Amino acid sequence: MPLTRDEDIAELLTNARTIAVVGASDRPNRPSYGVMKFLQDWGYRTIPVNPQITGEHVLGEFVWRELAQIGVPIDIVDIFRRPEMAAEAVEQAIFVGAKAVWMQIGVINEEAAARAEAAGLKVVMDRCPKIEIPRLRVPRIAADA
Repeated sequence: MPLTRDEDIAELLTNARTIAVVGASDRPNRPSYGVMKFLQDWGYRTIPVNPQITGEHVLGEFVWRELAQIGVPIDIVDIFRRPEMAAEAVEQAIFVGAKAVWMQIGVINEEAAARAEAAGLKVVMDRCPKIEIPRLRVPRIAADA
């Protein structure tokens, strides 16, 4: 079961430091760009992943083709993909040892969620951290954290 209790979601967000944004866009009018900027402003390290703009930079971060290339521990994989494409991002998240997958609003894939949970990852589905962080009063991450 994906996390639904406010306490569990707040704990996940409070303990996370690095969030990979799968489907990150370099276009400021796209939701993934706005969420990535919000997460950076809140103190998270964000790492954009998008095969279509690999090698470019989004909000000062190098864009990777896939999670396996990143080479640093990932706490949450935030998925901005169509629901049918979420399974691929989940498989990559499992492969790299991410702690959790977060499927954005409208990204509902029960099979991918079950696969992530079976591999030991926490799952949040059909929610947005840009909404949940202020709603749950998740503290900002200190610059030295």
